[in-house]
Amino acid sequence: MNCSKETMLLYAVTDRSWIGKQTLLEQVECALNGGATCIQLREKELGEDEFLSEALAIKQLCQKYRVPLLINDNVDIAVRCDADGVHVGQCDMEVGKVRSLLGDDKIIGVSARTMEQALEAEEAGADYLGVGAVFSTKTKLDANTISHKTLREICNAVKIPVVAIGGINKENILELSGSGVAGVALVSAIFGAIDIEKECKVLTVLSKEMLGK
Repeated sequence: MNCSKETMLLYAVTDRSWIGKQTLLEQVECALNGGATCIQLREKELGEDEFLSEALAIKQLCQKYRVPLLINDNVDIAVRCDADGVHVGQCDMEVGKVRSLLGDDKIIGVSARTMEQALEAEEAGADYLGVGAVFSTKTKLDANTISHKTLREICNAVKIPVVAIGGINKENILELSGSGVAGVALVSAIFGAIDIEKECKVLTVLSKEMLGK
C-alpha cells in the first residue's frame, strides 16, 4: 500500500460519539462517497471482539472504494483485520516494533507536534506524520495547539507526507494554505455533519484549494 500525498487529502477519523440515525459503517460509506481519501478507525471504548468485527466490516468497505483503512493505536487489531496500516501516538508502540509486526508493505503514521518528534518518527520509518492540533479542538481535550509556523517548519524538514489535524473545519481550512501539508485529518467536521457525503464533497474542494490545486 503506497502512502502517497493524495492519500492524505481528506483523511477521515471516526468518532462513534456522533452516531445517531446512521451506524458507523453507514457514516463511513457516506464519507467515502463524498471523497474521503483515507479512513482512520478510532475506538477507545469497544471490546476487542467488537472492535475486530467492526474493523473487518469497514476494511471490506474501504476495499470497495480503494481507500486505505488505518487503525488508530491498536496494532493487534490492525494485524488481525489486515488493515492497510496503523496510526500511533507518541505514547504508543515504537515505530520499529510496529513495522516488525505489520510488515514492510503497510502504512505507519505517527503523531508529532515538535520538530524533534517529527524527525525521529521519519528516521524510525514512519510513512507519514499527523501534526497538530493546528486549531483548538473538543475531540481531544488534552491536545495543545501548535503554531502554523511550527507546522510549516515540520513540513519543510521532512520528506514524508504531513497531514494537519485538530479543530479543522470548512471555516478555517484555508488558513493552512502554504503550510506544506499534504492534506487534513478531520473528525467532527465530517462525522458531526448532518449530511456527511455532502460535507465531504465541500471539504474535498476546499482541501484542493488549500493545496493550490
